[in-house]
Amino acid sequence: MAVPAEIQRQNYISLTTFRKSGAPVRTPVWFAEQNGKLYVMTRSDSGKFKRLRNNTQVRIAPCTIRGKVTGAEYSAVARILPEADWPSARKAIHKKYWLARLPVWSSKNVYLEIEALAK
Repeated sequence: MAVPAEIQRQNYISLTTFRKSGAPVRTPVWFAEQNGKLYVMTRSDSGKFKRLRNNTQVRIAPCTIRGKVTGAEYSAVARILPEADWPSARKAIHKKYWLARLPVWSSKNVYLEIEALAK
């Protein structure tokens, strides 16, 4: 499925990952759109990364910088990109967010690919 229209051209999405107990955890994140998929940069030692290793089912919704959901939520599947696919994801994020280009980011960064499911 393509990126939902409500999420296109937003600055932030709320990425909901799930704990082993099934409890949802919402996190506002930067994202880039490319070829009908979303790309997110995160750290390999972050909670969301650890939760995604256990459960790739996520929910996405447009949100504010503080994480307040501002629209409909969509089911999606996330996958941790192999390192060979990082350059295109990095380029897409750098194109959208100039701040992401600064060399202050961690060497522990990894990239996620998120694909929305049919509603």
